[in-house]
Amino acid sequence: MSSTKLSSASAQASGKAPRAAQVMRASARGASACAAPLAFKPASARAPLVVLAAAATASSPSSSLADKFVPNAVARVPPTQQKQTAIITGASSGLGLNAAKALAATGEWHVVMACRDFLKAEKAAKAIGMPAGSYSVLHLDLSSLESVRQFVSNFKATGRRLDALVCNAAVYLPTAKEPRFTADGFELSVGTNHLGHFLLSNLLLEDLKNAPNKQPRCIIVGSITGNTNTLAGNVPPKANLGDLSGLAAGVPAGNPMMDGMEFNGAKAYKDSKVACMMTVRQMHQRFHESTGVTFASLYPGCIAETGLFREHYGLFKTLFPPFQKYVTKGYVSEEEAGRRLAQVVSDPKLDKSGAYWSWSSSTGSFENQVSEEVADDSKASKLWDISAKLVGLSA
Repeated sequence: MSSTKLSSASAQASGKAPRAAQVMRASARGASACAAPLAFKPASARAPLVVLAAAATASSPSSSLADKFVPNAVARVPPTQQKQTAIITGASSGLGLNAAKALAATGEWHVVMACRDFLKAEKAAKAIGMPAGSYSVLHLDLSSLESVRQFVSNFKATGRRLDALVCNAAVYLPTAKEPRFTADGFELSVGTNHLGHFLLSNLLLEDLKNAPNKQPRCIIVGSITGNTNTLAGNVPPKANLGDLSGLAAGVPAGNPMMDGMEFNGAKAYKDSKVACMMTVRQMHQRFHESTGVTFASLYPGCIAETGLFREHYGLFKTLFPPFQKYVTKGYVSEEEAGRRLAQVVSDPKLDKSGAYWSWSSSTGSFENQVSEEVADDSKASKLWDISAKLVGLSA
């Protein structure tokens, strides 16, 4: 597929011009609350923004592979006759892929896999055994606001209903020494994990409001590492958005953290997850009564044994899974975590708006408590206003 360039309109919508020399692209894969390390490509190698069907050119070396995939994006019947539809970002691996599998396996859901790499998502869906016709793939690169808007346009063009939106994809750079930036000039973790999903969920809110199942849900995956009221949340560096001065300044290159401090890759991820959980609370307060949409967050457990740790230190990747299995007892497989996420999407018992869900081995799902910072609704309201300006939703 050919490369594309961001339009100047996207730069204007984000409130700033892209820093071309600093731009790096990330494949926004599904992330557990533990980690989501990714591979990066420079902006010049960016994938195209429009994908309603896989259509590799005849000269492409992967064209024979693409030809095997039958696109299933466009709906063939009216919304009321369709299966319930869930969009899951980062559904080509890990938590997102296994949640997609769990929903598709019920026979009651069609899953739109919102991913940057179309062929990877198609191959992953087939490899994990998702039935033909139970899913479709649409291109989405959360590190580009233009791509988010194009995805929304493409989704609406399919004629599919929308009953659930799952904001799952994330980037995690615990060993990065220098910040990386999105196409719009934001630090990569906040730009992808928070701002990309912030724009996506706002643009799809009206579709969720009109969900034929009358029980629409918007789920944003949180993290125990962003909750400083837990042991894991107190492992340095601790999440802290400070006065949001960095975000208000558009996370500038010199001090690109949300609190305006020097870059720290692990903290950037934790801060972005705090922002995600705050966003859920704000959406609940602002929109639940008027739209009927249930907004929730969750921590599905620590997926300690996954390829998503590829950017972490080798020793960490070796020792972390047994540590979680035998010491903390917090280990959870990708498959089990996927079932838990699917439960938050579809279980009538988990329909409380504004909730933050967790699980225990003895009691199953329960509503957990968020940290003092996440519960700071005054700071969350300020976060909302700043974010809305940065993504072009307000002046």
